[in-house]
Amino acid sequence: MPAFHIHIQGQVQGVGFRPFVYKKAMTKSLKGWVNNSNTGVHIEVEGDKLIINEFYKEITEHAPELSIITKSSIKQIELSNFKYFEIIHSQNNEQPNLLLTPDYGICKDCLNELFDINDRRYFYPFFTCTNCGPRYSIIKKLPYDRENTTMENFMMCERCLPEYENPLERRYYSQTNSCEDCAVELSVLSSSQKHGQQKLIELIQSSLKEGKIIAIKGIGGYLLLADATNAATIETLRKRKHRPFKPFALMYPNDKSLLTDIEVSEKEWKTYQSIEAPIVLFQLKKHIDSKLKKDLIAPNLDQIGVMKAYTPLYAVILKGIDFPVIATSANVSDSPIIFEDKKAEQELSGIADLIIANNRKIVVPQDDSVIKFSAAFEQKIIIRRSRSLSPTFIDPYQNIKSDKCLLAMGAGLKSSFSFHLHQNTYISQYLGNLNSFESQESFEKVLYHYFNLFEAKPDLIVTDKHPQYFSTEFGEDLSKKFNTEIYKVQHHKAHFAAVLAENNLINTKKEVLGIIWDGVGLGDDKNIWGGEFFTYADKQMNRVTHFEYFPHLALDKFSMEPRLPAFVITNGLNYSEELISDKFTKTEWPNYLKLIKKDNNIKTSSIGRLFDAVASLLKLKDINSFEGEAAMILENEALSFYRENKNYKEAYSTKYENSLISVTHIVDQIIKDIKTNTNKNEIAFKFHLSLVQVIKLVADNYSVKNIAFSGGVFQNSLLIDLINQYLGNDYKLHFHQQLSANDENISYGQLVYINNKIK
Repeated sequence: MPAFHIHIQGQVQGVGFRPFVYKKAMTKSLKGWVNNSNTGVHIEVEGDKLIINEFYKEITEHAPELSIITKSSIKQIELSNFKYFEIIHSQNNEQPNLLLTPDYGICKDCLNELFDINDRRYFYPFFTCTNCGPRYSIIKKLPYDRENTTMENFMMCERCLPEYENPLERRYYSQTNSCEDCAVELSVLSSSQKHGQQKLIELIQSSLKEGKIIAIKGIGGYLLLADATNAATIETLRKRKHRPFKPFALMYPNDKSLLTDIEVSEKEWKTYQSIEAPIVLFQLKKHIDSKLKKDLIAPNLDQIGVMKAYTPLYAVILKGIDFPVIATSANVSDSPIIFEDKKAEQELSGIADLIIANNRKIVVPQDDSVIKFSAAFEQKIIIRRSRSLSPTFIDPYQNIKSDKCLLAMGAGLKSSFSFHLHQNTYISQYLGNLNSFESQESFEKVLYHYFNLFEAKPDLIVTDKHPQYFSTEFGEDLSKKFNTEIYKVQHHKAHFAAVLAENNLINTKKEVLGIIWDGVGLGDDKNIWGGEFFTYADKQMNRVTHFEYFPHLALDKFSMEPRLPAFVITNGLNYSEELISDKFTKTEWPNYLKLIKKDNNIKTSSIGRLFDAVASLLKLKDINSFEGEAAMILENEALSFYRENKNYKEAYSTKYENSLISVTHIVDQIIKDIKTNTNKNEIAFKFHLSLVQVIKLVADNYSVKNIAFSGGVFQNSLLIDLINQYLGNDYKLHFHQQLSANDENISYGQLVYINNKIK
């Protein structure tokens, strides 16, 4: 009778893999064992060779739903004469080599138990099973076992322990298993008064009904909850949070009430209901019956972001109310989500009327992920990659092949880092805008957590070329500390490398045109790039053209005040002063006129700033309250026109000469339309369509049929739809798959660029 050793790698811990293997082995009367180790799941079995091969095929081809197998192997070993099949204790005598399992929302089985009055966990707000609940946010070290998580100090009661130890139970080896008798406990922060769980939930519900703002500790940090139908409450929240216009995410008490407010596609609904439970952006119906204060929730926009109640706690709270609630990260705008109780006490007391903590610690903070779909082609667009999506990254094409430990530091605004070890690539959650000290602290803490988890330090570090990004400076410090090599990759080349890699184009010998459009990135010529066209083939990447440069004034103000790009782009055009001057004070106007005449102004080709300029010209937004606000409003205007005029084909003509695309030629036509009182939404749409014509113009000029897109501009769902509509039949289009198009993909692109020796 032969014996075999099976090794399975990937996302195989915290997903019920060992109980699954145990059950399969028992049904086939195999003997041996299964365990977790720092390198994945190991199995030793004895039995009939044909049955073992069948067993191996079943566990690798029909693995648990949440598992992701990246590699598996089977080899014959010496017979051990096992007496039965068992799960044995995890081993961790090797350097970790496995994927990290993300946090997941509540599964359907647990949700049914939560509201079953006959179930012993009825209304208990912190239970989970092997198919759902926190993983990444609570892990302190590998492998993923209870003693290595923040559940370590919670002793299972006499009813939970038998579940945990019974291989036939759904909670077998569920590391987060608990119930009311061995509970994770809610408490009111800054209060010595004791409340029962049910009383606290009733307090939260009654406070929400009274219009109060509640901070509640969830999986990845504190969320602020507030009544989304109460105008005074919403205005108070905006004032306290210093968030005047940025949209708030919502949770609805039930599907029926949500569906009365939104238009929804099958893909959107499936994503909303998924175990990942991200925020999904839905189009609002023209006329909604609910009392939702949509103009205060998402000012100037026709979409709302909604996530399902993805924990038992949120589900129980919403069960007792009949209105949607705001569910937004608990922080002051532009700071990272607060996850530590002490900091919550210090910083949220001025925002929340009530702060609800629990005694399960969070190791790794995370915001909620955000996803939307384009209206016509239903293309998935990841806006923010965080809870439930990160840090898992599956690279089916093995774009990074290195035995070294590699670290890429990413960019500055939509920051992330990428970490490569043992042929696994980990891409951190969204870590925010690194201009703030708090975000820098968070970035550093999460990165060192990876070093500790994997017991590794980088052999090579890659950064952006911008010398003043915190991520660049930090990378340089780490290079000195660890005495490692350091490389720098230009921002837009990293974008292009990332989208090439996601679409298996790194080794292509056929030329690919890269359209890399965003707001800001330091170029090789020291100007600010953002409207770039590259070609790529056979590991060679070349910048072939770009939108014409225009002055970049006033440093960071330029990206936050759309009136400034409007001013510089229209300077010298007919009617420019008439359209622009009233956007400035009498003191500002002459000062900016002097400033623009200087010869030493930095130049930019940014399409992000072109969007801003058009939004300002149309009197949609002159000063942003958050990054990208003007562009979002402009897209919303254009989309409203497109929904009513699907076959409208008029675009502004484009001029491509001297290897540059003219910005002023497009803007001059926009000004003429403004002067003839053309509707704003029609102008906004024509502008979008003209950008598609630019792409076609350049692609035809270089006779390229493969086109890849990256950069924050390609989170614009209308632009994505128009590209598909007008270019999809004649060109092969490549978009991001697992990653966001914005700067969150930069760190991965940096690794790809360096490891593949792209020039």
